[in-house]
Amino acid sequence: MTDFQDLPDLAAERLGGAVLLANDEFFAPKEGLLKPGAPEWREGEYTERGKWMDGWETRRHSPSHDWCIVRLGTPGIVRGVVVDTSFFRGNYPEHCSIEVCAIHGTPSPEHLASAAEWTEIVPKSALQGDSRNTFPVSHEGLVTHLRLNIYPDGGVARLRVHGEVVPQWTKFVRQGGEVDLAALENGGWVTSCSDMFFGHRQNLILPGRSLFMGDGWETRRRRGPGYDWSIIRLAAPGPVHRVEIDTDHFKGNPPERCWMEGIHLPDANADELADASAPWTMLLPETRLQPHARFRFEDLDPIGPVTHVRLNIAPDGGIARLRVFGTLADAPR
Repeated sequence: MTDFQDLPDLAAERLGGAVLLANDEFFAPKEGLLKPGAPEWREGEYTERGKWMDGWETRRHSPSHDWCIVRLGTPGIVRGVVVDTSFFRGNYPEHCSIEVCAIHGTPSPEHLASAAEWTEIVPKSALQGDSRNTFPVSHEGLVTHLRLNIYPDGGVARLRVHGEVVPQWTKFVRQGGEVDLAALENGGWVTSCSDMFFGHRQNLILPGRSLFMGDGWETRRRRGPGYDWSIIRLAAPGPVHRVEIDTDHFKGNPPERCWMEGIHLPDANADELADASAPWTMLLPETRLQPHARFRFEDLDPIGPVTHVRLNIAPDGGIARLRVFGTLADAPR
């Protein structure tokens, strides 16, 4: 992985991320930090406290520094952080630093602020205004919470915490039963795809139903032979029992048909999996799709445990969500 920003945002609201506490949020609320989408500018709009700003903004003249505490939506290993100061031109912090901790359960915000053991992963670093400030991280420990410190005060539009999901398998090991092996929140990952001109490939495995057409995976219109595909690395190896494919919101542009294959190659990289010689095995035979519909397929070919699946669509189009239900082949570590 050459760019950490291609990894999931562990703090995303859709994964359950939340800003729990801030020492100050006079001009703009702390919740703005994790809002989905790009920051927004509203010319001439003011609140009773000052200019409306999209993000988190503290009052002036902090005696030391300001801070906020974020609960990640899913525990993971942080590979990089983006501190976005878009539209904060004369009121952005001069510096920031970032600390993390790993606390299971549901600690109170007050406990996190006063008693948690924090580890610094981004030292005090200069920020640029109206910019996406990126900070690669080399910390290998599990992270559940993060503290953003800004010096001395000011506004930050967005915070993105990119990393690798570390699934919490305890409940599945204890209870047994099926789990969505492809889900991003469980550790699934779309390693590659043939095309994602209109919609990002990772949208396929986001939690919940899609919100609009742009919230799925969509390819450009194919003008020649062939088909499009996405390869998903499952969160853990296992036999696949049933599959759900959702074309929600794709009313004039779903694929005409789809089929799915599986493979057991634990150490294969994205290029090896996409190679034409890779030994894929049919899991779901070719089937017709319809617009704006949810399909459940339970009559799958029993091919044993797989580490990856490939969703093929012909000739092109959009898929909102993919669910790949199975059981764990082995008790995970």
